Amino acid sequence: MAASGRPKARRIATRALRYLLLTVLAVVVLFPLYMTIVNSLLRPSQIAARPPTFFPTHPVWGSYSDAWNAGHMGRYLVNSAIVTTIITVGQVATAILAGYAFAFLEFPLKRTLFLVFLATLMVPFEITIVTNISTINDLGWFNSYQGLAVPFLATGFGAFLMRQAFLQVPRDLQDAASLDGYGHWRFMSRVAVPLARPAVAALSVFAFLGAWNQYLWPLLVTKDEKYRTVQIGLKQLRATSIDQVNVTFAGVIIAALPLVILLLVFQKQLVRGLTAGAVKG
Repeated sequence: MAASGRPKARRIATRALRYLLLTVLAVVVLFPLYMTIVNSLLRPSQIAARPPTFFPTHPVWGSYSDAWNAGHMGRYLVNSAIVTTIITVGQVATAILAGYAFAFLEFPLKRTLFLVFLATLMVPFEITIVTNISTINDLGWFNSYQGLAVPFLATGFGAFLMRQAFLQVPRDLQDAASLDGYGHWRFMSRVAVPLARPAVAALSVFAFLGAWNQYLWPLLVTKDEKYRTVQIGLKQLRATSIDQVNVTFAGVIIAALPLVILLLVFQKQLVRGLTAGAVKG
């Protein structure tokens, strides 16, 4: 009995240690977000006090209305939503088409082209930024939604992720679909894409996060507040609310709220999408 009890005790100890480690990591990751929320509900004098306050006993909710009204957060959120939606839809569409071609079609220099796609992942965006700005100016897209979105409608990462997901689709399904008269377009839209929904959801989340958090590109290609995005709005809010740091923290929470909701809704699809091509490919 004692010998049989030792493995059980060891499993319990291992599980407890695992949960303890996960709890510590969760606290480390979530603590800055928690302190941002706390600071948004404190007065500026309380934020600068030492030792710091970890719980607001008398929360100042007015900082959120000040950030929304004085910081024009509504306008910036709408701009970010429009640009982010265009980029997300574009990246998902181009990634599905490219990933399907690399997974199911046969054409000359297929492997070479795929390596070129992967090579783009190693090129920093800053290297191409001057050329992109020149192109946007030549097209007359400076200070416009298309200038903000078009350079990001396709990514090598998206093509790679969707290719790996499509490689998990059994070839027998393609053969059966061919016997039923399905061409590539119908097979892709009715069979391959539905089976790769976790990868599509994961790509959508990554595209949304990347587009929403952009700062440098919107700053360079816009000069009118009518088209500027939420990250630039936060920078301007900080500059105009130097003596009201709590308002800046409130603006950060408002800007981060859509991202938190997105991650909570799509967390399962995100994990499944990232592990879809871990075995085969």
